[in-house]
Formats: sequence, structure tokens, C-alpha cells
Amino acid sequence: MMLTLLISLLLFSFPFSSFESEGQAALQGGRPEAAGDNRGQSPLNEEGAEGSASEINISEIIFDHIGDDYEWHITEWKGKAVAIPLPCIVIENGVHIFTAHHAAENGYAFNEDGKLVNANTGKRPIDISITKNVLALMISTLLLLIIILYTANWYKKHDVLKEAPTGLAACMEPLVMMVHEMARENIGEEDYRRFSPYLCMAFLWILLNNFLGILPFFPGGANLTGNIAITLVLALFTFFTVNLNGTRHYYKEIFAPDVPGFLKPIMPVIEVFSAIMKPVSLTIRLFANMLAGHIMILSMVCIIFIMAKYGPLLGGSMTVVSVLFGVFLDALECLVAFIQAYVFTMLSSIYIGLARVKHE
Repeated sequence: MMLTLLISLLLFSFPFSSFESEGQAALQGGRPEAAGDNRGQSPLNEEGAEGSASEINISEIIFDHIGDDYEWHITEWKGKAVAIPLPCIVIENGVHIFTAHHAAENGYAFNEDGKLVNANTGKRPIDISITKNVLALMISTLLLLIIILYTANWYKKHDVLKEAPTGLAACMEPLVMMVHEMARENIGEEDYRRFSPYLCMAFLWILLNNFLGILPFFPGGANLTGNIAITLVLALFTFFTVNLNGTRHYYKEIFAPDVPGFLKPIMPVIEVFSAIMKPVSLTIRLFANMLAGHIMILSMVCIIFIMAKYGPLLGGSMTVVSVLFGVFLDALECLVAFIQAYVFTMLSSIYIGLARVKHE
């Protein structure tokens, strides 16, 4: 985490001339209304056509990747961006559907945060657009559904007592059994079967999206689990599962604990605060770790372009170092992707187990 912050601060404070010249346009992510319709152009400006690395807006590249957008950038071809335009859907005096390139024609613009606003009033409408993260959410959920149904279909057609799983089923079985045993250990023999499906689905969904986020090509690359709104919703699922299934003893320990009299007015406040902080910790842990991983990988790649301006010797040597570190960070991020899915699921099972404890 400290290494990530140091590298990020170095990159964001680097005096890139494009950042100075583009100004507010860089903060607005290259929106057509905010930056002179520069969608589809290279991060190099016109003066940087000769390959000057100082003209690259590194902060814009990183923030464009880790942020959400109204289109899905795929790659660049001959200085033009290849992107999937996504439908902007706003509700304001009716339903309006358009793409980001046609926002101005429909009376909308983008504010400094890259969000749709009414061009005349500057106010945000009800925005239910299919953004990059929303599309990534749909794709990953559909992909996970296909994987689960395919695996279930294999088990329906084969007798597991006579033959071992093969192919995709062989990959899924140890993951499912790991979560199943985790639920048994943390929740208890009596109740774990009720909550094992939720824990298994949460683990597989987080793991799949963590890995998809590492992939540099479509449909990967979306920073879904590095989006705090996504991790908050996941944590709220655990929060409501815990508190809607809590036993009488669980709530007694919160609101009427067996403590000395002078502590009775204080303990319920502490226990309620503790219950609220559990989803907060789940949210921040997953969000921060995945976001940090994306920033670290992108920062290492961008070092190549930073050092290119200092000549072929230094630029070439740093390219080798950057690529090697990038490969190492990719491998490390794969490990982190699994660990974060495991930790989220394990903590969820522990919280559920604590809520299901019965008075002895």
C-alpha cells in the first residue's frame, strides 16, 4: 500500500505539459462537451506526434482506467480510440436515451466529475445509464451463471462416486468445497447449509470480477471490485444476512448484555457501532486492495513513458525494469484477487456464525 501511494504521488505530481495545457479537460476525462470533442484521440497531444513522452497525461490514463465511464475504451488504432458506445439513459421530463457523443444535442453536458448534468441548469438528472461498470457487472454475472449451470449440468449427468470431475467441474469443485467447509467451521453444523449458497456465490462472484479486472482486454479491464459502490452493496448483503438471521441471544448481547450496571448504558452503543462497522470494514478492505493493485500496475507501465524522454539508454533500461516489475505485480495481483475473495467470504461466515450462536 505504501509503495502504491509513493508511486502514485510521483506520477500525479510529474510536470506533464499536456496536463498543463489541457487543464480542466483532463479532469473531465475527455468529454466531447468539456474538452472540445477530443474523444477518440491519443493521450499524446498534437505536438507530441513525434513521440515525446512528456506530452502524455499519466494521471488521466490512470484515472480513466480506475473510474467509470459512459463508453468502454478498447484500444487505439492510428491515433483514434476504438471504444464501445454505451447508452446514456436519463429521466428528466421523460426518458432520454443517447450516447455520450450526442449528449449536447440532447441538452446535457458532463461536469468536472464526468457525470451527466443538464446543460442549462447544471443539475444532475436521474441517471440510470449503462456505464462501463454496469456493463461489466452484467457480463460477469452472466459469465458466472453460465459457469455454475455448466458445472451443475455435469454433476447431473455423472455419478461422482464412480468418476472424478473433469474440465470446468474439476476447477469448480475445490473452490465450492473450500467455501462449504469454511461455512461448516464458522457457522456450525446445524445452520451452515442455509448460508453456504450465499457465501459460495459471493466468493465466486468476487473472485471472477477480481480476475476480469486484471485482464487488459475486453471484457476484462473494468475496475468493478475497485469501485466502492460495488463493494458496499456486497457488504450490505452480508450485513442484512447477519442481522435478519440473528438469534435472540445475539440481540440480547447487543442491547442487554450481562455486564456491570454502570456499563449497561454504554455497551449497547458500542455493540451497535461495532455491528455497523462490520460492513464498513468489508467495503474498505476489498475496495482499497483492488484499487491499489490497479494503480500499481498502471504506474509501473507508465514509468516507461516517463523515462523515454531521457534518451534511449535510460528509457530502454527502465522499460525492461518496468516490464519485469509489471509481470511480477500481475502475478501478485492474481494472488491478491484470490486472497481478497477468500477474506471477504471468511469474515462474512464468521459474522453469520456469531449471529447464530445460541445460549448454552
